[in-house]
Amino acid sequence: MTTTTRAVGAYGERVALRHLVEAGMTPVARNWHCPDGEVDIILSDGDEVVFCEVKTRRSTTFGVPAEAVGRRKQQRLRRIASRWLAGAPGHGDHVRFDVVAVTAQRRGAASVEHVRSAF
Repeated sequence: MTTTTRAVGAYGERVALRHLVEAGMTPVARNWHCPDGEVDIILSDGDEVVFCEVKTRRSTTFGVPAEAVGRRKQQRLRRIASRWLAGAPGHGDHVRFDVVAVTAQRRGAASVEHVRSAF
């Protein structure tokens, strides 16, 4: 992964987190990782634990960012969520998986699409 790619991803995560907090969610963890991989943001939304995958692109030439969360990524996120929930007693009655797609613009604010209960 190049430095530019990492910077674009970090930018997207900051934009997504700001969007989610403004929507009333409370951050629990960022970039939580385990042997199965990493989840970008974990939040609480009322009584739900939200595992959020953030996808950022600088253009839609290769499709919109949310399209990058395919079946294999969804399965991996479910395994990661199971590991996190196993270490977080009292959570897990209500779990949701969201995707936040961020498209950076040449000028102005990024475009943000929040897909609740994406899978």
